[in-house]
Order: sequence, then structure tokens, then C-alpha cells
Amino acid sequence: MNEQGVLELVREIALALPETSERLSHGAPTFFIRNKKTFVMFMKDHHGDGRVGIWASAPAGVQAELVEQDGERFYVPPYVGHRGWIGLRLDIDLDREELLGVITDAYRNVAPKTLVRLLDEENPT
Repeated sequence: MNEQGVLELVREIALALPETSERLSHGAPTFFIRNKKTFVMFMKDHHGDGRVGIWASAPAGVQAELVEQDGERFYVPPYVGHRGWIGLRLDIDLDREELLGVITDAYRNVAPKTLVRLLDEENPT
């Protein structure tokens, strides 16, 4: 899948979540909850790192676990990594279900409880 196709997939997943929006932030397509809280950023060759992927909010401890399990695809992103965010490469071994899970978990990590409840009501397991 080309970079535009990957961005469209990220956009499709992120904007399907309750009360989300997209706008450029620091030159990158960025996804917000209620136009305020960032939960995912799409990055393409950030400062020449050669990666296409996302930076996503993650619960405490998840970043270290994922980087240890698969350090080729998961990484500690600059600027937000110190806050536990995770980088996920989408230019190698793109897995739609995994991407859906990472974006949804990022949303759950940032969203107010009322929106998490709404998400659970829309998608009962």
C-alpha cells in the first residue's frame, strides 16, 4: 500500500471514533478528540528517519513492552516518547487489525470516560 493509502486507512479508523477530527499539527496529519486532545499523529519520513507510521498515545508500560517484543515495527518516537507514546511503522508488515487496535487504544487512553462509554456502547464485545 502506498503512503497515501496508508494515510487514508489511518484516517478511516481514527475518524470513525466518537467526536474525533483531523488537522495538521507541526506539519503532520493529526487526530484529535473534541478538537483538543491529540491521540494519533501520522508521520512520513520525520526529519529524514525513513519511516512511515503513526505516533500514538499508549497506557503506561505498553511502549516498553511493544518495543521489546518487536523493535523493528514499534519504536519510541521523538518528542512524545517520554510520555509513553508508541511509534508504529506502517511501511513494513502493515496489519489492519493491529493498526485498528493501536488507534483505538490511543483513543481510549486520551478520551474522557463519557466518550469511552459511548465507544463501548457502539461496539459491544
